[in-house]
Amino acid sequence: MVTRRTFLGGLVGAAIAPAVLRAEQIVEPEFLKERLAAGSLPAMAERIPARPRIVNLKEMGLEPGAYGGTVRTIIGSQRDIRFMTIYGYSRLIGYNKHLQFQPDILADFYAEDDKVFTFILREGHKWSDGQPFTADDFRYWWEDVILNDKLTPGGGALELRPHGSLPRFEMLDPLTVRYTWEKPNPMFLPTLAGPQPLVIFGPAHYLKQFHKKFQPDEAKMEQMMKTSRVKKWQDLHIKMARSYRPENPNLPTLDPWRNTTALPADQFVFERNPFFHRVDETGRQLPYLDRFVLNVSSSSIIAAKAGAGEADLQATGIDFNDYTFLKEAEKRFPVKVNLWKVARGSRITLLPNLNCADEVWRGLFRDVRLRRALSLAINRHEINMVAFYGLGTPSADTVLPDSPLFKQEYADAFVKFDPDEANRLLDELGLTRRGDDGIRLLPDGRRAEITVETAGESNLDTDVLELVHDHWADIGLALYTRTSQRDVFRNRAMSGTIMMSIWYGLDNGVPTADMSPSGLAPTLDDQLQWPLWGMHYLSAGQEGVAPDLPEAAELIDLLKQWGSTAKFEERQAIWHRMLSLYTQQVFSIGLINSTLQPILRAAKLQNLPEKALYGFDPTSYLGIYMPDAFWYKEA
Repeated sequence: MVTRRTFLGGLVGAAIAPAVLRAEQIVEPEFLKERLAAGSLPAMAERIPARPRIVNLKEMGLEPGAYGGTVRTIIGSQRDIRFMTIYGYSRLIGYNKHLQFQPDILADFYAEDDKVFTFILREGHKWSDGQPFTADDFRYWWEDVILNDKLTPGGGALELRPHGSLPRFEMLDPLTVRYTWEKPNPMFLPTLAGPQPLVIFGPAHYLKQFHKKFQPDEAKMEQMMKTSRVKKWQDLHIKMARSYRPENPNLPTLDPWRNTTALPADQFVFERNPFFHRVDETGRQLPYLDRFVLNVSSSSIIAAKAGAGEADLQATGIDFNDYTFLKEAEKRFPVKVNLWKVARGSRITLLPNLNCADEVWRGLFRDVRLRRALSLAINRHEINMVAFYGLGTPSADTVLPDSPLFKQEYADAFVKFDPDEANRLLDELGLTRRGDDGIRLLPDGRRAEITVETAGESNLDTDVLELVHDHWADIGLALYTRTSQRDVFRNRAMSGTIMMSIWYGLDNGVPTADMSPSGLAPTLDDQLQWPLWGMHYLSAGQEGVAPDLPEAAELIDLLKQWGSTAKFEERQAIWHRMLSLYTQQVFSIGLINSTLQPILRAAKLQNLPEKALYGFDPTSYLGIYMPDAFWYKEA
């Protein structure tokens, strides 16, 4: 029996109505006219699928647009070309702006009790190089990548084996594939729709040349490895196949824009994909925009450059404390600045490292009384007024009111400013001795000094820490700040040398019960409050250490229970148990959420919402708002 689960009102596997374009509707982009005239590119009718995804923009409250134009944006490093994969948001199955599932690359899909997933491709769909996109691209990735222990030594992504075993893969016909698990796998569809989508297919016609099984010319393979500066064929294949960070300009894509620039570079140019599968209701093939130009700069000056007129669209690298400066730029340049609501559990969060290498501090951080005391001692109202002009909401690190899972008790958990109770808890912990300066002494006689580390990517973090410094000094704790680059910052957390860090809160602050609650449990090595426990889960027990704190272990157990049921009511109950446990235990010290994120755009750039949710997961930053439908409107 095919079950259709609700996602804020959406249906899984809801069939799209058959749609075709009449010849008189088809309008070609001027950008492609030269290639069309030369015969090096087929006409649109031959480029798009037989039944493309027709996007009715008027029904979405948007305006059908016109072709042309280049958008400039600024990134902090070459690695950030990944934003084009996030923004492009071309997914097998994706979310719309209401966070409902919808087929995108797929023509249709069906889920049976979250065990059997059938995917139907669009007839005539092509990769960006014009080669057919078929079920064989899924078969290749399954049989020759995932099942190849050289390319996938760990046995495949955890989302493919939530209960330990991979599914059964079937290629039913050239346009249909099926994945079958013995137990429910509710993480499968949300992971495919996420900002960093689970990869289950690839351009087989291109990638086979880098695969030992299909490349008969050993000399050619050696030469390609030498050119790419790798020593193993599998490293070559991985490098050439990387799609999330599209560094290989020759890799065919299904995204709206394709990278044309090889590494290293200070500027990356992404050009329109002539074979993109979406078309608007007027017969124009998306995207409207011809190019995205990504200029690499230092993260610390992105806001300055954007405010100096060097960006046509800027969402990353700027923060709320840049808003006034960016708003002033409207007077000097043809730009507009809107404010979107940040969809994270907390814009700023303090994360005590429960895997801290310092034995004394590790023991203290694992005592919930200390975590609660640290939270109660913070004056969130002051932080909200000083850093966010009173526009945010003091809250624990939890889901927002926009989520159907929201409960006020989660948001209120240990956030009331109560230094007297904080002092009582610290005294109860045995931290009663103080030095001459009023700072408490640890059991081994050291001053109670907490160093909070930051990646140094936001002045907002530094401003907030100055306030927290004074709050904690009032309860006898000294706070110091240390800044390091993001990679160093994460490595130090893994090694246990970081005591506490300041970062964002839960990635997904607007979940439904059908979305994975994995962010509430130790599941990733970049969760800064328990990186070693997260690594243990991520590596299926091969690395890191298992959680030895009962409440953390319970979160893992609850996550497994969530992944083993196909019943919405049971998933909802598990979510609430995890949210309650997470906030009562104060595993992360959330400060302010529902804050606002500046979005700068060229004044002529159309179809961006004035207000929207902004976050990595599930909105993929700008992704669910369809940048392929953005266009320039001449005055």
